[in-house]
Amino acid sequence: MVPLHWCLLWLLLPLSSRTQKLPTRDEELFQMQIRDKAFFHDSSVIPDGAEISSYLFRDTPKRYFFVVEEDNTPLSVTVTPCDAPLEWKLSLQELPEEASGEGSGDPEPLEEQRQQIINEKGTELFSYKGNDVEYFISSSSPSGLYQLELLSTEKDTHFKVYATTTPESDQPYPELPYDPRVDVTSLGRTTVTLAWKPSPTASLLKQPIQYCVVINKEHNFKSLCAVEAKLSADDAFMMAPKPGLDFSPFDFAHFGFPSDNLGKERSFLTKHSPKLGRHVYSRPKVDIQKICIGNKNIFTVSDLKPDTQYYFDVFVANSNSNMSTAYVGTFARTKEEAKQKTVELKDGKVTGVFVTRKGAKFLRFAPVSSHQKVTFFIHSCLDAIQIQVRRDGKLLLSQTVEGIRQFQLRGKPKAKYLIRLKGHKKGASMLKILATTRPSKQPFPSLPEDTRIKAFDKLRTCSSATVAWLGTQERNKFCIYKREVDDNYNEDQKKREQNQCLGPDTRRKSEKVLCKYFHSQNLQKAVTTETIKGLLPGKSYLLDVYVIGHGGHSVKYQSKVVKTRKFC
Repeated sequence: MVPLHWCLLWLLLPLSSRTQKLPTRDEELFQMQIRDKAFFHDSSVIPDGAEISSYLFRDTPKRYFFVVEEDNTPLSVTVTPCDAPLEWKLSLQELPEEASGEGSGDPEPLEEQRQQIINEKGTELFSYKGNDVEYFISSSSPSGLYQLELLSTEKDTHFKVYATTTPESDQPYPELPYDPRVDVTSLGRTTVTLAWKPSPTASLLKQPIQYCVVINKEHNFKSLCAVEAKLSADDAFMMAPKPGLDFSPFDFAHFGFPSDNLGKERSFLTKHSPKLGRHVYSRPKVDIQKICIGNKNIFTVSDLKPDTQYYFDVFVANSNSNMSTAYVGTFARTKEEAKQKTVELKDGKVTGVFVTRKGAKFLRFAPVSSHQKVTFFIHSCLDAIQIQVRRDGKLLLSQTVEGIRQFQLRGKPKAKYLIRLKGHKKGASMLKILATTRPSKQPFPSLPEDTRIKAFDKLRTCSSATVAWLGTQERNKFCIYKREVDDNYNEDQKKREQNQCLGPDTRRKSEKVLCKYFHSQNLQKAVTTETIKGLLPGKSYLLDVYVIGHGGHSVKYQSKVVKTRKFC
């Protein structure tokens, strides 16, 4: 008697000097030695109970085989298309049991048996066409040689196949709950919150799983394999088989590797003319994001664009088998961005503006009379802010502003000015802005280049601290304030209070030390000092200096923390 698995071996394998052991579920059932790996190029044996990943060239069918040795055997076959629809069918061929020549009892030559199997068409058991994850399952299958044939008519693609004769005990794919839908529980302009019911694989079977969330703008995905194909830089998201074994050099060049270099490294490769090669193309980058979040079944997607439709998919993956199942995906459109209100600026009047982090504000200035020049005074209170000024649609100015800046632009009769303010990426911005066609006195006080407060360490006592700061040639009013702070007061806390637009009117009267006028025509001598008395020993104080301009608008110098001596 010729063993059944030897019939399969003879059917599929050419002779060669190298050996490789096929992965099998039952070593006693599948003790076969494959001598030439090149047989995988056109056909292959599917191992029992293991998922395989492979490739298809367009319009080039590929066949897989496996043997069921006993009747009434359970059988399950799952095919997962990746980035293109597949056509596949499963058929059964009966293997010759045993035959004798003229009643001699001797078996027929194996070559005759092989030819007999090839000539038989077999019985088609199942067929499918599409891009869904589809499966064939039978609780009682007859013995014989099973053939799985796959074809892609759209493009070169990848796919996965899983076959098992023990489907009840395997359960490699995580199970879905009775309601496998992904729900949108919260919707904002830039965020969407998703929720889904947990997989029984984790809650009941206690197997390790993790969820992966996929976000894109095109469509829902039916498998994680399809997602990985989209995420890849080219079509070769899996490791390409080695040339000379599974590919000829022109096939390998399709995966983005030059066949000439490969030929130099492997002397047995035959060089081909470039005309024989497949057309190498690069796929455009796809706006898609995959985030694996562990075993949580609720997730908030952030940093989305307003008024944009997104597709959301959730996949549950078995951490042991690395195989996954797709929930029923969903889609949602984020809310529209709140319409920007344009703030009207009045000639000669200071306007306060708040801009959110990365946000934008629009201002409009329309002088009522003819003018030759327009002057913009801008005081950025916190982080730097970007300003753009357009006159009747034409860009006149685009700059980043820190502190106090003045811009003078050429005017035009009946012109209208649109000002766009863009917030800093690090945090929110505050500023004061004034637009005028009649600049007489500057509304904001002039500032020195250095707005730091210097403390003299040697002049510290248990009850006083001496500080100094720079002034300008313009006579301005300076007010100094103090506030006791904790010893652990740090730079981050100080930075939060560094809003230069907050004036003395926001401070308590008890914090005021004094106010004085000061200026010097000689900038080298434009320095003033002040000793703050009445402090407590060993305490830290936050000192602020405000300079107040002619229009009543103030600017705060950089805050300074001083500490009195504990023992004197």
